[in-house]
Parts: sequence; C-alpha cells; structure tokens
Amino acid sequence: MILVNTGPCVALFDPQEGHHRRCRETLESIREPLLTTAPVLTEAFHMLSPESYGSSRLREFIARGGLSVWFMDGAALQRAFALMEQYADHPMGLADASLVVAAEKLNTRKVFTLDRRDFAAYRVRRGHRYYGVEIVG
Repeated sequence: MILVNTGPCVALFDPQEGHHRRCRETLESIREPLLTTAPVLTEAFHMLSPESYGSSRLREFIARGGLSVWFMDGAALQRAFALMEQYADHPMGLADASLVVAAEKLNTRKVFTLDRRDFAAYRVRRGHRYYGVEIVG
C-alpha cells in the first residue's frame, strides 16, 4: 500500500501543474493499492477548486477505486495533533500528520509525495522504534 499526499493528487489531475507528467509516469509504475486521508483530500480539492476539470477527474478516480480514503478516529486525530507539535519547528500540517498516522496504523512507510524535504524528516513509529518514510515519486 502506498499513501498519497496532496501534491500528486493535484498534479495527477491538473495537466497545467508542473509535476503532472512526472506524477503520471510514477502512477503508471505503481502496482500497489493507493490510499490517502480526508485532510489530504481537503487540501487537494481546495487547490484544484471544486468546479475545475482536475477536481472532477480526482473525484472520478476515487469513485472508480483508484484511490481509497482512510478516515481517522479520535485516537488517530490526537496522534496527528501530537505529531504537529513534535514537528513544530519544521512545521507539519494536518494533511502530512494524517499520512504519518496512517502509515503507523496501516503498517506502511511508502508515501507518494512531491514534498521530499518534509517527508525525509518525518519518522513512522513502530513500537519503540522510528523509521524513515519511503518516498515514492
């Protein structure tokens, strides 16, 4: 399973976005299920604008099962808030925090992102150990 961040959600479905081609090529090479979070979708739809062609294409991709959505429960939301405080010097937004929490809960470290700098700094907790994120894209 690969978690998908905001950047690829926008770039994949907006041909005018500078990373469109690279994200399309990456998507074509992926053979694992794709999953994202509600905070990531909120950011993506805000950036695409509701009436845009890209927004429509992203909704269709989700409806066809190309991208599943993981919803945080109360404990996951509290963990995301704790991560936002932990990475306050970086800073980490809710969308990024939700992906790190999803990685922890769903036992993956792979994230399809354009935000290499931030995700290279984040760590996924597994018990008492912390592991780096495997950046896809």
